[in-house]
Amino acid sequence: MTETPSQAPSPAPRAHWHTLSTDQTGTRLDSSTQGLDSQQADQRLQLYGPNRLAAARKRSALQRFLLQFHNILLYVMMGSAVITASLGYWVDTGVLMGAVLINAIIGYLQEGKAEKALDAIRNMLSPRCIVLRDGSYRELDADQLVPGDVVLLASGDRVPADLRLLSVHELRVEEAALTGESLPVDKGIDPVAHDAPLGDRFCMAYAGTLVLYGQATGMVVATAGQTELGRINQLLGSMAAQTTPLLRQIDRFGKTLAIGVLSISALTFAMGTLWRGHPAADMFMMVVALTASAIPEGLPAIITVALALGVQRMARRKAIVRRLPAVEALGAVSVICSDKTGTLTRNEMTVQRVVCANHEVIEVSGIGYAPVGELLLNRERVQQADYPALQLAIRASVLCNDASLHQEDGQWLVSGDPTEGALLALGGKTGLTQLAARADWPRMDAIPFESEHRYMASYHEDAQGKPWIFVKGAPERILDMCGQQMRLDGGLEPLDVDNWRRMATDTAAHGLRLLALAVRRQRPRQERLAHADLADGDFVMLALVGIIDPPREEAIRAVAQCHQAGIRVKMITGDHAETARAIGAQLAIGIGKPTLTGNEVALLDDRELRRVVQEVDIFARASPEHKLRLVQALQDCGEVVAMTGDGVNDAPALKRADVGVAMGLKGTEAAKDASDMVLADDHFATIAAAVREGRAVYDNIRKFILFMLPTNGGEALVVIAAILFQLALPLTPAQVLWINMVTSSALGMALAFEPAEPGIMQRPPRRAHEALLSGFFIWRLLLVSLLFMLSTLGLFLWELRSGTSLEVARTMAVNTVVACEVFYLLNSRHILKPVLTREGLTGNWYVPAAMLACVPLQLAYTYLPWMQELFGSAGLSLYEWLKVLAAGLLVFVVAEIEKWVLRASGLARRFRLG
Repeated sequence: MTETPSQAPSPAPRAHWHTLSTDQTGTRLDSSTQGLDSQQADQRLQLYGPNRLAAARKRSALQRFLLQFHNILLYVMMGSAVITASLGYWVDTGVLMGAVLINAIIGYLQEGKAEKALDAIRNMLSPRCIVLRDGSYRELDADQLVPGDVVLLASGDRVPADLRLLSVHELRVEEAALTGESLPVDKGIDPVAHDAPLGDRFCMAYAGTLVLYGQATGMVVATAGQTELGRINQLLGSMAAQTTPLLRQIDRFGKTLAIGVLSISALTFAMGTLWRGHPAADMFMMVVALTASAIPEGLPAIITVALALGVQRMARRKAIVRRLPAVEALGAVSVICSDKTGTLTRNEMTVQRVVCANHEVIEVSGIGYAPVGELLLNRERVQQADYPALQLAIRASVLCNDASLHQEDGQWLVSGDPTEGALLALGGKTGLTQLAARADWPRMDAIPFESEHRYMASYHEDAQGKPWIFVKGAPERILDMCGQQMRLDGGLEPLDVDNWRRMATDTAAHGLRLLALAVRRQRPRQERLAHADLADGDFVMLALVGIIDPPREEAIRAVAQCHQAGIRVKMITGDHAETARAIGAQLAIGIGKPTLTGNEVALLDDRELRRVVQEVDIFARASPEHKLRLVQALQDCGEVVAMTGDGVNDAPALKRADVGVAMGLKGTEAAKDASDMVLADDHFATIAAAVREGRAVYDNIRKFILFMLPTNGGEALVVIAAILFQLALPLTPAQVLWINMVTSSALGMALAFEPAEPGIMQRPPRRAHEALLSGFFIWRLLLVSLLFMLSTLGLFLWELRSGTSLEVARTMAVNTVVACEVFYLLNSRHILKPVLTREGLTGNWYVPAAMLACVPLQLAYTYLPWMQELFGSAGLSLYEWLKVLAAGLLVFVVAEIEKWVLRASGLARRFRLG
């Protein structure tokens, strides 16, 4: 058949294809099992476009650099520089613009590596595929696929587009990256319910997933942006990058500070010119000095250094930070939304229970594919030689098996079905390897697993040439084959079907997936093993095997640590609700609370979801949209959200979260590139360690702000007092910038190296909308600013009245400010704890190093001729230096007394200060 472009079919809504039969799908797409001819394909290609995901538009390096100047504090400084240049004060102009440029360069470097998540998702599309065109199969570039094409799938292929399967032969598809399902999915052709979750749409194969086993043909129903993969790509592209709590606080603080500084500067200028009669040019230079003194120029630098140090410490703990501000955001996290498979669990199937006849339950220790662990019956170690039924069940697990285990770089890996890998690991724990088992009991024939029959069978002969047929599969199917059961001691008795069904129900209630094992000691009727050999009910039931992807042991401890730190952990997974609940119970997540599925989430409006998301901790069968909505709902409730994951289906939520955390070992590139942080060891416990580092970084930034603002406040009060009382200006704009950019920043930088405070993980996370300056911080700011002003202005006026020249008096004023900073740096190491203790004086050797570094800087400022020419400084005598040090010591003593009063009065405990 042929058609014109105007007659090309319009694909049905994405959610409907799994509800249609194969004939209905072909009718809807005006195609058939014979596919399209070349003319039809060309016409549809023009209509639908190539099967490629749209590329993301990226900012150029120049755009990224210019955007660093989009900061209100920098606007104020640049405006001041323009006016000083127009007045001919070139030194002041150069210093101001130098400060602006330094901040812009730091911001540009801080932004780091550009986002690559969309590139990673595009790379998941298969480059080539086998297509039925013009009645014959041919290999084409996958971007040439159009709706209605018939595609051939084989083991190892990556699915090139969304397909409605037309025929399958033992098809198993790995969909974990897209759905979160930890096991490969057996596919069929029968339609499913309209509301079936993505992982339960067994008649569909989705772009980007991997064919592990079997063959199939499928009709293309969606290409490019219409595929499930394309939908995730669009979700990512439509989301703006999230800013962190600290950057939001700094932004609010910067705007408030800029408005305050400009208002005070304008008022001061008006008072000086209109009330005191100062010339406008002189007054403007005084106002520039006031503006320079009030703006904390070193703040961007200290934030960058503190975050960079946090990055280094986290890297040592196997947490690789991709976006610098995410370091601090971790410290504010109040909720961690974690994927289950590969994050909280190992993504390695493990046998945890073997159930034999008469309710005999053998527990199996050890996790993952490593053949390390024990078998325990009534908490006592089992010698399998004492229990023939158990011994034979384990042999059946190893022999009736098509997978293989191998060790690579110290890690055990499975080739083949993960469930069969778990059975091989079970055998390894008892000393029965696949190689040894097959050498002793060679395989003569086998029937591979088929979804139609739901079992696998293998025929072997032992060393004496006796025949053995083993079968494993779905319990209800295997029970139908059996007429007897074997007791642990090897005795045979009639099959108790009801008992086995009760044990199966109990085991499944623990979230374990079940396989049944049975044996028959007869040869096949013909030369080859056939299904007829399994149909007469002569098998002996050996055991039920309970398998699960277990939680990581370190994840259990990390979840407990997060709860202790006031952080809630929520599990959002694409897996089944029963499995999610079982894993959650072992992790102490969601105990006693309801579990919600993705379909139930979809029925809730945004308002109801905001209520429910606070009450529910486990969400199962969640799609990418569900995960994204849950993260958004938590953020709307005022939570700071970290999202962990490893699949493509996690990428939108990873990008939307305040902190996206991807798994480095088993995570997809899309997940890594959408994240802010990558865990190199895939351990959830690393997140808890990273939260601790993030809290320490925020503490150190607060300490720096509490150190720098009083310095700037004291300078500003000095300038304001000089203007109001018609005094000579104690500090020029250039001198103020010298203090703020050189000595103050160098001293404050040492606070970035402060170790974490004791008990940092025993306190609750800070509120997301908490102001950077609390009431206590404002009090400390006013107190210390006043002390700085009294020391500096008092000494300056004293020297002028003693006949000292203006240059010397200003030099003493500058050095007094620096001396006050040096002593106050010691106070700032702890907000309330005393400094004069062993712990207060040690633990951060950068503090004394920074204090010593200021000595040559101030000596150069005071005595070098070119510095005297640049800044208007002058040499000082030993007696003048002693007066400067005394003024600085006054600030230290009063600040320590204030700490003691707050501790003694109980105000420290009342306001949770420290």
